[in-house]
Amino acid sequence: MRYIFFSLLLPFWLTSVPNSTQNRDHKPPSVANQNLSSVKANEKFDTKSKNLVQQQINLIARIEKSLIEPDVNPLRAVRGQLTVHVKSVEGFLSRQYQSPKTLCTSRANFATTDGSLPEQLNESQVKIYCSLYTSSQELLKLVPILDRLLSRRGELALVRPLPLVSGERQFDSVIAIAPVQRPQLGKQGTPLSTWEPNLSPASAPIIGRNGKTAIANYIPPVQPAIAPPEAAMTTVATAKQLLTTAQLAFPPGTQFTNPQENSAILDRFAYDIDSQEPQTYAKFLTLPKTGIFRVLPVIAYRRPPNTLRNRLQATVSERYPFPSLGETQGGFTPSLALHLVGDRFSLQHQGVDYSFMVDLGDVPLEKLDHKLQAVVLPRREFFLNYQPPQQLESLQVERRRFITGKDQNWNLSQAIMADAPAELNHTYLVRSLQFQLPEMILSGNSASRQKGRGSDQLQQLRSSDIILAFRPVRRRSDGSYTVLWRVLHQLSNPQIADLEDYVK
Repeated sequence: MRYIFFSLLLPFWLTSVPNSTQNRDHKPPSVANQNLSSVKANEKFDTKSKNLVQQQINLIARIEKSLIEPDVNPLRAVRGQLTVHVKSVEGFLSRQYQSPKTLCTSRANFATTDGSLPEQLNESQVKIYCSLYTSSQELLKLVPILDRLLSRRGELALVRPLPLVSGERQFDSVIAIAPVQRPQLGKQGTPLSTWEPNLSPASAPIIGRNGKTAIANYIPPVQPAIAPPEAAMTTVATAKQLLTTAQLAFPPGTQFTNPQENSAILDRFAYDIDSQEPQTYAKFLTLPKTGIFRVLPVIAYRRPPNTLRNRLQATVSERYPFPSLGETQGGFTPSLALHLVGDRFSLQHQGVDYSFMVDLGDVPLEKLDHKLQAVVLPRREFFLNYQPPQQLESLQVERRRFITGKDQNWNLSQAIMADAPAELNHTYLVRSLQFQLPEMILSGNSASRQKGRGSDQLQQLRSSDIILAFRPVRRRSDGSYTVLWRVLHQLSNPQIADLEDYVK
């Protein structure tokens, strides 16, 4: 009976429940569809605007690089890419709001004239919207600058007329079928300078007298010095700042790629040691006068012939300098300028510098000391007791003896060379003699034109004589080595007694 009573009462109770309670978790289909479309619109805006911000970051990186490159083609490429990108940004912005200028130049912060936001955009999206607009308009200021620089780059390299994007037929009187020529801005422009022969640099330059050259009266072309215009860099910095504002307005977790940071990482990967290698050899590096660095092939330090280089930009040896072997004195710092020539270790010499080395085999660096007790007796005595000449001409003769291995009277079983075959996990003993010759000796200027200054330079000759050892511990696929080095003995600084004879 009780169950029959509740079954009769239930319909009356349901009709008495308020509408708000019944519809608490239910919304009309029209409201749900509006919310869903709003979410999809926001996601579409975020996706498209993120792509445009990333494109603009990439474009700015290419513009900055083209401003300092002597090659004309990258500059031509970014000039066209800038126009296409700005048009893409303007098209996207106009679809979101009809008047970007009105929206982004109002008195309120990223709001319309009456202080309200557009219905389809929230506050963060308006910040992204206006940052994209103002940054793209800022980049338009670069157009006349790029046009002016493009004409100047035409003085360095050949600027060919570009064919159409779809290609153009290049008619030939001999070939029956005319080939299609397409634009190739990815290739380097042809330099307008004279033809440059592929000559290897002289291993032993002659100081104090004239020597024969491979080509008589040949003067190599001077590489251009290109500094980016200050107005262009100011415009780029402003556009970067606006893009930073846009990136901060995106939802948390949104990531952007920085091409310049990636380029720096790739540059270190190509020329520097790995970040974990100092940790791997941390115990050895705690010893005094030790270090670790990467030995590169000599081609990494040379500019390929018939190519242009901005001489104001840092070279590989300037970005990744050779290890210093001692303290700097009067602008002179002895260094371990070690590189690979083919499959042999060799030191890069300047002026009258020279060195010699021997392969000790698999001898740990920790077992070597300043007395070289781990080295066999004949070599040990030679490395410790060798006395360099004190005349400029004799120094250069001595250097050629170690380079060629000829005319050596050291009473040793084999010649002592300036280089040695590269072998992994072998230890090499080196004695390096380095000099800082006065500029008037290197340039051939007469001391009579610099009387007092010339005598002061001759009296301030800087030099070093160091015995060291290095050991390659890793070989990479590009042929470079990671080496550990250690200074074993610092000998008295060598002197040159007849410098005055070369300036009279």
